[in-house]
Amino acid sequence: MTDPRNLRVAVIGAGMGGLGTALAFARKGFKHIDVFETASNLGFVGAGIQMPPNVIRVLDRLGVWEEIGREATNVKGTSIRQGSTDKELARVDMPDMEEKYGYPHCTGHRSSLASGLFNGCKQEPAIQFHFSTSLVSIDLYEPRPVFTVKPRDGEPYQVETDVLLAADGIKSVTRTQMMAKLGYVSEAQDTGQAAYRIMLKRSEMEHDPELRALIDSDTVVRWIGERRHIIAYPVSNKQIYNISTTQPDDNFAAATNATYTTKGSKSAMLGVFADFCPLVHRMLDLVPNGEVCEWKLRTHKPLPTWVLGAVALVGDACHPTLPHLSQGAAMAIEDGAVLAECLSRVPLPSDHGDAAQTAAAVNRALKVYEQLRRDHTYALVDLAALSGRTLHLGEGKAKEERDREFAEHRRNGRVPDKWASPDVQKMIYSHDCVKETSEKFDKIWATLA
Repeated sequence: MTDPRNLRVAVIGAGMGGLGTALAFARKGFKHIDVFETASNLGFVGAGIQMPPNVIRVLDRLGVWEEIGREATNVKGTSIRQGSTDKELARVDMPDMEEKYGYPHCTGHRSSLASGLFNGCKQEPAIQFHFSTSLVSIDLYEPRPVFTVKPRDGEPYQVETDVLLAADGIKSVTRTQMMAKLGYVSEAQDTGQAAYRIMLKRSEMEHDPELRALIDSDTVVRWIGERRHIIAYPVSNKQIYNISTTQPDDNFAAATNATYTTKGSKSAMLGVFADFCPLVHRMLDLVPNGEVCEWKLRTHKPLPTWVLGAVALVGDACHPTLPHLSQGAAMAIEDGAVLAECLSRVPLPSDHGDAAQTAAAVNRALKVYEQLRRDHTYALVDLAALSGRTLHLGEGKAKEERDREFAEHRRNGRVPDKWASPDVQKMIYSHDCVKETSEKFDKIWATLA
């Protein structure tokens, strides 16, 4: 039997999913991993990110959590408040995440997570990065994938590989072309929601005792209102307060562009949350004029398959999600870990020159990956959407029932904000994707014969 670690692996995209996938394969001993990224470098920017126990488990196995965790905030609870009054609807204590699930629940800066993954990749001689290089087309899906890329200042050229893993995001060229080849249309779709992402410095908040208490805390705070909410928490050793909002996509509609972002108006942002409490207003007032950016939140419908030949989709390319469960990046990184585990177990023919047999084995392993991940990720996508609808209820009986459930959460163990609900946390945080793969791979592999 030929060692599967000799397979050539190509990864499209160097976001969280792409970096996590490349590193997972290198840590499993794969020797030839090429990562193609449109950007000229990984100048990490972005806002805060939540890192729940299920993804920290993977990051620890990859050997990068120690670095990433240095600047993280260990979350000890969440406060869900009525946006208009700042009245607390529920406080969910989370002091024992590590005791329950083996790892804490943390918040951090996206740049810390991405740079930690990238630094791990740079330690691996098997990983080669090709920056300023965009995917043009998938020319062949099997037996060995062939694809065309174009350097920013060069001519297009073809690449041949054994496995092609597309972590190219919500706007995935791979997904669009794969679905078209299968006779499906899969374009990103508007959700009717948009987001402001704001980073306030400690120096901007410390003059106000209430604001200083927020950045000094180990608490995630969510202010909710009709069709809108704000979630906020400290990152970067509590030197930055991260604020993310969700609101109707009213200001964005006429200004969409290729990046799904637009320069926003501070007055428009303040208007969106005009009926929220003075504490929220004092935070938003600190945002400098000209530094308001709004993101369009988009998804796409569940796909008929994630795999064609020796090509597979990863992360947002196959299961983009709204941010209300804080699992987007986590699911993408988990995907990479499961892919590496699956392909490391592939029983290849002794004659690696038999391209057809090798391709069949690779395809079968990729289908095991899809079976392991598909139902789980789509369930979380649906839960995130449900949670958003629940948080954004307007006046009426449904909101009254929701608020009653918030008030009684300590007795019934359920919270309408699914991210904070202990039963949902148990389902997500106890899920060990690599352990599940090792336990189920052989059985699923056999069913695909």
